[in-house]
Amino acid sequence: MMPEHQNHVVTTIETMPSETVTASPSLFQRMKKVFNRELLLTLALGQVLSLLICGIGLTSKYLADDYHANTPVFQSFLNYILLFLVYTTTLAVRQGEENLLAILKRRWWKYMILGLIDIEANYLVIKAYQYTTLTSVQLLDCFVIPVVLLLSWFFLLVRYKVLHFVGVGVCLLGMGCMVGADVLVGRQQGLGDHKLLGDLLVLAGATLYGISNVCEEFIVKNLSRVEFLGMMGLFGSFFSGIQLAIMEHKELLKVQWDWQIGLLYIGFSACMFGLYSFMPLVIKRTSATAVNLSLLTADLYSLFCGLFLFQYKFSGLYLLSFFIIILGLVFYSSSSTYVAQDPRVYKQFRNAGNAITDTPTVGPLEPSVTYTSLRQEIEEEPRVRVA
Repeated sequence: MMPEHQNHVVTTIETMPSETVTASPSLFQRMKKVFNRELLLTLALGQVLSLLICGIGLTSKYLADDYHANTPVFQSFLNYILLFLVYTTTLAVRQGEENLLAILKRRWWKYMILGLIDIEANYLVIKAYQYTTLTSVQLLDCFVIPVVLLLSWFFLLVRYKVLHFVGVGVCLLGMGCMVGADVLVGRQQGLGDHKLLGDLLVLAGATLYGISNVCEEFIVKNLSRVEFLGMMGLFGSFFSGIQLAIMEHKELLKVQWDWQIGLLYIGFSACMFGLYSFMPLVIKRTSATAVNLSLLTADLYSLFCGLFLFQYKFSGLYLLSFFIIILGLVFYSSSSTYVAQDPRVYKQFRNAGNAITDTPTVGPLEPSVTYTSLRQEIEEEPRVRVA
């Protein structure tokens, strides 16, 4: 038999107000909802892409500055050849509608245009460094973000919330902070002899990047990642090979080949191939906009490496800009976007065989279809045939 004073204690605990017990868990649940495992994984995946771009930039700088190998087209050509060997050959051995010939029969001209856009986007931005300053390239290259936002809004019917625009603004603020730090520490800016031409090249390249990224998002979410990369390998290697033969064959003959240059080309190709192979996975999980916001930190990683490799000067503003960009990514990724419920487009973006459980059956239709979700996607989804 329980003593009388223990009965009194038990009664007191059982009759405590429910608000006192649930107040702390409620705050914890709100924090857990923002900083959940999926959000952290999304941020980490974006930073992996930034590190790959950092590796691309470092190997390119060594090739250009130390070995005077100015061969951007040849470097891209190597990447497209790797894509061709891995992904295009995979499509070639497939059966049915996912076979290479079947895809070419239905959509060859679309992938041909997309391949040209992807090649020239890379070429224009790299070429711009010869005419304008580093600061201009860094600032104007951010033009890809509003391009992706507008194209996603009008063509993919993605709808954003206020928090998404706040996140984009914070990320761009962090980028501006980094550029300001470059100016204050006197980081080498380049010649900038034809600044207007260089600035126009950056804007054109950023626009083409935006078009390429939005098309990539549509393809990997509705068709397949292997199809996108296989077609990029096929048309990219073809057109970059022609461009290489016309514009860069003399530069390639000037290269003094040795094992060190060979390793740098191998390192560049490995980073570029990894970027092209990994980016569709991240875009399918998030969106083209989220990926481009994540890539803003790539310049900072290159800078941190340059502190040790190229004796760059350090400024506390670099760390501040990094944390500001990450904060903007948290804002953007903590809330899901949705697609406007246009039945014609809805069937293209979601699987026709999946049951739609979040669409109301009575009353006016609401734009409640989740598009950019932080939850894990199903790996094998039925494909939607797009003519």
